[in-house]
Amino acid sequence: MKKICFVTGTRADYGILAPVMHEIKGHPEAELQIVATNMHLSPQFGNTVEEIEKDGFQIDAKIPSLEPGDTAASTVRSMARVQEGLAGAFEKLQPDLVVILGDRYEALAAASAAVVFNIPIAHLHGGETTEGAIDDKFRHAITKLSTYHFAATPQYAGKIVEMGEKPENVFHSGAPGAEVEETPYDNLSPEFYVKTGIEPDEPYILLAIHPVTTLADKGKKDVEATLRALEAFISQGYRILATMPNSDPGNEMVTNLITDWAQKHRGTVVTVKSLGSRLFRHAMEHACAMVGNSSAALIEAPSCRLGAVNVGTRQKGRAHGLTVIDVPADIPGIIDAIDSVLSMEMRAVLMGVPVSGLNPYYKKDSARYIAEKLLEL
Repeated sequence: MKKICFVTGTRADYGILAPVMHEIKGHPEAELQIVATNMHLSPQFGNTVEEIEKDGFQIDAKIPSLEPGDTAASTVRSMARVQEGLAGAFEKLQPDLVVILGDRYEALAAASAAVVFNIPIAHLHGGETTEGAIDDKFRHAITKLSTYHFAATPQYAGKIVEMGEKPENVFHSGAPGAEVEETPYDNLSPEFYVKTGIEPDEPYILLAIHPVTTLADKGKKDVEATLRALEAFISQGYRILATMPNSDPGNEMVTNLITDWAQKHRGTVVTVKSLGSRLFRHAMEHACAMVGNSSAALIEAPSCRLGAVNVGTRQKGRAHGLTVIDVPADIPGIIDAIDSVLSMEMRAVLMGVPVSGLNPYYKKDSARYIAEKLLEL
């Protein structure tokens, strides 16, 4: 029986890992282990550990790690708490393989701990580039700490090989988060309405914007320009559904800007700490447009047939399809880009082109492919 341990720290990585975890859970030759940490255990970020349990998973270790504040110092302390908690978790669970996704600081802490325990690491979403976030360096560091690599595109697989990793350990798996049609959820409209107050037939724009950790102002100008630009669409009758940022340094600034702005547009702007992965996907499937700097706009939104405006430099360098429009943090430019996303021309592309043509991260049966490989390794 192979013990495969998934370490998850945020609503975002869990939403991508969950389909793979379901595949492993149902396999007779595997024991699924789950370690939840970071944002999952924080009331400030929605206690998303409850979503994992609601999905029928048993969590083997819960590691509270978030330190008060959103500074560099508090982030480093949070990383230390993840490693401290994993010392006990890995000692108890004795996994044969650890699965880590992405590029966040808690993922780097988990990878470092696994290396010390001499546990092989399988890493998802390596080889990518996000020049506007310190996570870019974390991602490549995790790649060098990992044994096996599941790349979302052939180009990213090639980059991992160029970094010196063994070609036989690098797999083009696609991104499980792009498999919208393969992982249908039940109708979530009633739950979505209760959580947001948005009626099923109301037009809304989804806002998901995070700190830009490589900038001195942590992206304050990006947020301010985006909010000002969205006012043009509030006047046209669109509601705005804003999800709060992740736990990166600068998150309190972003949260405060969105909260104050929402107060000025009470009744039109809805804010939520976290929708969770299922409701967030529901939000993408029914929104008119997505705006901000979230990776979900590039990786998941195209599969939901949702056009997106990517503001600023946070995702600079990351591949995306034609339905994602890059724009600098300029109010008129953001307005023009949203207009383009809402246009009939964009709608025709979104509805007329197969998902494989819209989304470079899509590969059929991605989650199943990853799970089968994990069991073979």
